[in-house]
Amino acid sequence: MRKAVRRSLPEENDIPSRPVGRAGKPELSPETDERVQIYFLPNLLTAGNLACGFFALTWIFKYERALGFEPILIAIRLILAAFACDFLDGRLARLAQKESQFGREFDSLADIVSFGVAPAFLVFRIVLYQFERSGWLIAAIYLVCGGIRLARFNVLSMRPESHKGREFIGFPIPSAAAVVVSVAMFMMWMVGQGHELGPSRYALAGLMVLLSILMVSNVRYPTFKYIDWTPARSVAAFAAAAVMGLLLVSEFEVTLAALFVAYLLYGLVRPWVSKRWRREIESDESDDDEGDPVDG
Repeated sequence: MRKAVRRSLPEENDIPSRPVGRAGKPELSPETDERVQIYFLPNLLTAGNLACGFFALTWIFKYERALGFEPILIAIRLILAAFACDFLDGRLARLAQKESQFGREFDSLADIVSFGVAPAFLVFRIVLYQFERSGWLIAAIYLVCGGIRLARFNVLSMRPESHKGREFIGFPIPSAAAVVVSVAMFMMWMVGQGHELGPSRYALAGLMVLLSILMVSNVRYPTFKYIDWTPARSVAAFAAAAVMGLLLVSEFEVTLAALFVAYLLYGLVRPWVSKRWRREIESDESDDDEGDPVDG
């Protein structure tokens, strides 16, 4: 009887073993591991992006037309700071080879606040409020198109070939926000110089509609994600960069708006630009590597 019981018990070798880690603890497979890897510095910049967007909203709420544009100017600086954080976090992650799905999702959540909600609400408070019915609709369309833009990016970025992409499909939402706030800042600068804007102030409404269309379009823009600063450049390229830097210092509002509007227009005329000029402008592109588009 005792032997029969012993035979019914499983042998030690029959028990399936689990992988053991360095500390003697069983390792979990990616499918069962519930821990999320968070790379500190890139995601810290993304958190800064999100915080700047939230602080911008608080200053937009403080704006009162009778008291001047100071709260709006502070909000614009915060949105531009969010743009800088967004610009740096992705490049830092690629440089350290620390890109992750968590970082991509976190970045999109930050972007919809800083570059979707904040610019739409800012333009509504300073211009669109004058249109009783269409004002809120224009702001909402911009926000929805920005959300669609980010959702499409998250879907397409899961493709393996997307990591080598050198083009954006559609206008990126951080650049859209930068265009909006830089043009708004330029208009406020014009008012400060004693100029009357007149009907031209409503250009922001048309700009929001145009950006909404371009964000969900198939127009391609260079990413400038892989710029190599070491190769030799032409004298003209170096002179242009030096002049641009000087203009940013001396005429910040004018130059910044011109830069972002130029990027916006460049994507529209890019198909008709010669390959030679495209290689000169998009210095991160190689002759034979057009790259797969990235919907980012």
